[in-house]
Amino acid sequence: MADSPKISIITTDETDDSGSNRDIEVGSSRPQAPSEATKRHPRELLWCIYAIFVLVLSSFDNQAGGVVLSIPQFRKDFGSPYNGNYVLSAEWQSAYSGAPVLSSIVGLLVSGWLADKIGRKWMFAIGYLIVFVSITIETLSTSNLVFFIGKFVAGFAIGAFTTTALTYLGEVAPRPARGILTAAAGMALTVGPFIVSIVVRATGDEPNRWAYRSVFLAQYGFSATGAFLLPCMPESPWWLLSKGRKHEASVALSHFGYTVDQAQDYMTAAITALDHAREETKGATYLECFQKTNLRRTIIAAAPLSIQALSGLFFVSSYSTYYQQLAGYNTSTTFSLNIVQNILAMTGNACSWFLIDRVGRRPLSCYGMLLLTVLLLLTGGLACVGTKSATRGTVGLLLLYNWLYSITIGATAYPILIETPTSRLRTKTAAIGLTLQNGLFAMWAFVIPYLFNPDQANLGARVAFIFGAFAVVSTIYLWSCQPETSGRSFAELDEMFVKKVPARGFKVYKTEAENGLRLSVLAGYNAPMP
Repeated sequence: MADSPKISIITTDETDDSGSNRDIEVGSSRPQAPSEATKRHPRELLWCIYAIFVLVLSSFDNQAGGVVLSIPQFRKDFGSPYNGNYVLSAEWQSAYSGAPVLSSIVGLLVSGWLADKIGRKWMFAIGYLIVFVSITIETLSTSNLVFFIGKFVAGFAIGAFTTTALTYLGEVAPRPARGILTAAAGMALTVGPFIVSIVVRATGDEPNRWAYRSVFLAQYGFSATGAFLLPCMPESPWWLLSKGRKHEASVALSHFGYTVDQAQDYMTAAITALDHAREETKGATYLECFQKTNLRRTIIAAAPLSIQALSGLFFVSSYSTYYQQLAGYNTSTTFSLNIVQNILAMTGNACSWFLIDRVGRRPLSCYGMLLLTVLLLLTGGLACVGTKSATRGTVGLLLLYNWLYSITIGATAYPILIETPTSRLRTKTAAIGLTLQNGLFAMWAFVIPYLFNPDQANLGARVAFIFGAFAVVSTIYLWSCQPETSGRSFAELDEMFVKKVPARGFKVYKTEAENGLRLSVLAGYNAPMP
């Protein structure tokens, strides 16, 4: 399925001031290929895979709570009869969808602060505790209120897992392999929904409560596996050094396979980088993000995330299966289509790895949004026709939307978010962008049931007209205001924003910084080497 609307990715390895070990290379004086890095740092790679597994778990939990709306037995147990079928009231649909979004925002914000206080490992432990509580509540619930409480609690764990896993990944990943691991982190958020779709396909048409409870039991299995492995996970050496705990950092590095000399080299470089980061971000405020040239940079950085939320992602990812059932497909077929939808999302995500630098952020965003706009308007138009073939056409267009979104704006928004702000304000700008996006998702979570449900406005796929209108505006904005940041160092971008270079001039502009700056390609993006 398209990237989960309730979770957003920040690739922490690209933020100069976020506490990444991006420029620390131990025991080598030459660049390493990713394959060589995996041989030199196998234990680091192992625990990076664990962090990616946590992201899969997070996306699994996120999708599991929403997919139950497509299971007929769930609507029968928690809904009411309507025209020979069962529907869940718009009020409870809004609550089920919106509450976890709001609690995940709190989880994102609180876990970032708390993980810096108690460490990544303890933050994972708290996340597992929360998720076990939420799964138990959801599994045992027999009323809308109790299920709502379970969903609301689950949101805190989703936010906590996402923030902590990405932070740990950025701090532990071997530098040469970080690009691949970052891409894998993005893929992880599509793997979880894919696994959910397989579970639902196997059990979703059962004529009893196990039709949906099986999904929650699968969550137990994933969570128990992660919790079982957690005691073996070394704490982040970067975090330990940030707290002045050098001996514990040395022990953690030994668990990652570092020799005594390599650990000492790592700690020396890390302490220097931490001191530099503290000095660079000292006194930075959120207000500064909206002053002078930073205002333009904040808008450019945050806008693509908001465009994701405005252009139909929430509807396509959360309501496609339910819509297919209303469109006349039988339950088994819709669950199979859900698997296809998730495969399309994963393949689209993989395609973006090869296009995002070769094509560029601006062309991929602009032309991608233009195509998505056409798809949305065509979907709305076919929905108005109302014939069986036209309705099936809307289903096909929504599947195509899912694939195209994952290649274009679904992929470009995150490097734009990281590359555009100044290093001093990068973390704060990212927080603004993510908070705004999740706020929009929360809004749609409460509004869409009233627009879509057969017992309310009953727009069905005609709701695509609303998203299409936003997509038209978004396409115009991207064409007029979105600069090309690919292939530019942070120093070059700083210069161009200070000189107020027009958005369409970024691609060809020759900067003064180009002559004196060495560039290092990391995680698919260009960044200045020290």
